[in-house]
Amino acid sequence: MVHFVCVFSAEQLSLLLKHPDQPNNSKVLKVAIIGAPNAGKSTLTNQLLGRKVFAVSKKVHTTRSRALGVLTENDTQIILLDTPGLTTQSKVKRHHLEKSLLVDPWNTVKEADIVVVMVDVSDRWMCKKLDLEVLKCLAQHPDIPTVLVLNKVDLVQTKDKLLNITAQLTCGVVNGHRMQVRPVIKPPRAEKRPERASELPLDEDSVEPQDNAEPNSTLSKEQLRGQQGWPHFKDVFMLSSVDKEDVETLKTYFMVAAKPGSWQYHSEVLTDQSPEEVCTNIIREKLLEYLPLEVPYSITQSIELWHVGENHELQISVKLNVKKDTHMRMVIGTAGKMVAQIAREAGEDLSHVFLREDGITSVVKS
Repeated sequence: MVHFVCVFSAEQLSLLLKHPDQPNNSKVLKVAIIGAPNAGKSTLTNQLLGRKVFAVSKKVHTTRSRALGVLTENDTQIILLDTPGLTTQSKVKRHHLEKSLLVDPWNTVKEADIVVVMVDVSDRWMCKKLDLEVLKCLAQHPDIPTVLVLNKVDLVQTKDKLLNITAQLTCGVVNGHRMQVRPVIKPPRAEKRPERASELPLDEDSVEPQDNAEPNSTLSKEQLRGQQGWPHFKDVFMLSSVDKEDVETLKTYFMVAAKPGSWQYHSEVLTDQSPEEVCTNIIREKLLEYLPLEVPYSITQSIELWHVGENHELQISVKLNVKKDTHMRMVIGTAGKMVAQIAREAGEDLSHVFLREDGITSVVKS
């Protein structure tokens, strides 16, 4: 079955309200994906869904509010809860971000069956310890199973570095067993890409389990500040979220972990976002990608036209509200090339989301 987002809000809402067409032996699993900003949460969600539904950018805070994706295969429905990166009140105020960024991830974790913590191992600073906000969130929900996903392993050259990162971020404990990591022999330099997730975690030659590990289940704020990792992860995955084979391993894990239960959505549902929300997020992605520093964070959008033309093409006109003249000149670009490129690329992405073979005519103006 091919899944897509409806073109009109009324159709999308009708689909979301449609009674789930679940089989008699239906299974379900809610997965909350959390982590520091720009860890790769939305990229992973898109890959699991098999279609780009959530905006992705190299800059932080691309995802501005919680949204969900729905993966339905055979008798199993996986609800992927994509969240903004966990942040602090001072950062929200400093960067003029929505206050929803403070509460959405926390509220999402409450309803999850499994929490996935994503870490960008290519970031030399972020991979040394879990973000404090992530630790706070995990400490508030110690009874929810958690999985550590080390992302962008294709950018790490040596296997022993990944194992050392694993030891730090898990406090040396995985699934209740204490791990002792020993150095491993580095592969020949010609073998630059590390082994896949299914082959790499907790190699018998590198890790020795000790059955008597009993990590503390409750931690004070002072202890959290001095702690590098979380000792209650059930499993660890090492992958590249842009590698389909790596992601397939994680998807299989979710399918096996699903429990008997009623589906929440009809099998045709791909996301709970409205068409307008998808459009706004995709345009924000392009603004973040091409505009410098704080400029894209200060721009707001308003949709002025949403219409299906005579040739069945979707016509969208979006107005960008820019606070400063200098910012407006950046958005427009030389001879209008920047705003034209943003409109063109946004139109291409939206064509895939809405499966419009006749294309999308998008106009972005400031």
